[in-house]
Amino acid sequence: MMDIPNVVGDWQEYQSQEWAGLRVRVHHLRKATPQRGRDEDAKGLTYVAFDVTLDNRGSTYFTIDLHDHPRHYDVRVGRDGHGAFVDEFGGAVIRDFNLYPQRRVTATLYAAAPASKLRQLDIQISPAVDDEPAFGYVWSGGLGVHEGSTRTGGRASSAKTGVASEVERFLQDSSGD
Repeated sequence: MMDIPNVVGDWQEYQSQEWAGLRVRVHHLRKATPQRGRDEDAKGLTYVAFDVTLDNRGSTYFTIDLHDHPRHYDVRVGRDGHGAFVDEFGGAVIRDFNLYPQRRVTATLYAAAPASKLRQLDIQISPAVDDEPAFGYVWSGGLGVHEGSTRTGGRASSAKTGVASEVERFLQDSSGD
């Protein structure tokens, strides 16, 4: 069976003993321009913003880094997965943040691409946790697509309809299964 990406809005828990209780979510995908303005390299492209939230439901604190593109995050757009322009200086990133139990931290990141490609985005998040690289989880979504889940539980992959099943169907069709 193939791995199914998370849908924008889903929570993903890290499956390791050392990071027990740590989970991450990509959510609130929207058209937006960084407060400091457009980057010259994004001329003619449409900007999008998305939030990345890390939540600590464990009993110890973790030091979180989510600031370096492409090491900590990357954005691909369109059916063929072309690289989006990532505005590394426009967002609010996370650097050396001590995430204590029962707390959250959120980064707002910006990317730009041709408007026609923004109906399908794949966002990979690979933060550094306690100075160690974390496994990169992927979220799929797009502008105008309702977020798959805003609940506090796990993934919405059990949904019978909606964007989760559309993403699953697309991936199965693409892989030739």
